Amino acid sequence: MRIVIYSMLALLLAIQFPLWLGKGGWLKVYEMERQLEIQEARNSALSLRNAKLAGDVKDLKEGTRAIEERARVEHGMIKEGEFFVQILPNNESAAPATLKQ
Repeated sequence: MRIVIYSMLALLLAIQFPLWLGKGGWLKVYEMERQLEIQEARNSALSLRNAKLAGDVKDLKEGTRAIEERARVEHGMIKEGEFFVQILPNNESAAPATLKQ
């Protein structure tokens, strides 16, 4: 009778092994689901970035305001008849040092 019980227990363990640790086991499924969630988060962030870039491209193709704004911000350009005024912060460290006598 003990042989039958031990053989049934061994068969039960043999059946459970692939379920937990096998190629398509629960642990592998859990790991794949975790990787899928991470990839979906990356994809959504990249989709937002792509939508923003598509909007920028559309603005640059259709209007002159976007081109003008980029020229001002990135290249420091100004229109004819405009004046450029730059206000520098008052830093004490930027002042020339006095000589000690």
